[in-house]
Amino acid sequence: MGIPGTIDNDIYGTSHTLGYDTALNTVVDVIDKIRDTASSHNRLFFVEVMGRDAGHIALNVGVGAGAEEILIPEENLGLDRLLESLRRSKASGKSSSIVVVAEGDKIGKNVFELKDYVEENMTEYEVRVSVLGHMQRGGSPSCFDRVLASRMGVKAVESLMEGVSNQMVGLLNDKIALTPLEKAIKGQSKINKELIRVSDIMTT
Repeated sequence: MGIPGTIDNDIYGTSHTLGYDTALNTVVDVIDKIRDTASSHNRLFFVEVMGRDAGHIALNVGVGAGAEEILIPEENLGLDRLLESLRRSKASGKSSSIVVVAEGDKIGKNVFELKDYVEENMTEYEVRVSVLGHMQRGGSPSCFDRVLASRMGVKAVESLMEGVSNQMVGLLNDKIALTPLEKAIKGQSKINKELIRVSDIMTT
């Protein structure tokens, strides 16, 4: 029996992997702190979060922390749109901007190249980069993750006792469900399109 444990939330057959919710809470807390600094110093911060192949963390924390733009691998927004969005934020009177970048985003080679590009085209901002890295893996597990681990563990043991094997325990529609291991490994998790829509509305 398999139990999905990764903060990236990039496993097929479950809406939440173990560690994902804890990572979200950790990152939102850090971005809230960065926002305080950015606001008082008229700065633009690029905050890189984990997500080499999937933008679940970036998308959720971006919406949750009120980021001015969110860059994820699934949606190539392009450099022009990024600049346009930042200029809109500036024109609206905002004294700072936060851009959340998933590490797998395809706009630039890396977050530092993005910083250089924006600095060249928006000289009114002081641009800083914060790569959160493995800080996202630390911290005390959230209540949601603790409960989810218990639910998944019970289902895994009960399934084995019933003679079921080669399955992954996951959470689907808030119910514990089984997915064949082969399907879980080969399948792809999908980004929440509704959240992308919400993000687009909030950043315009």
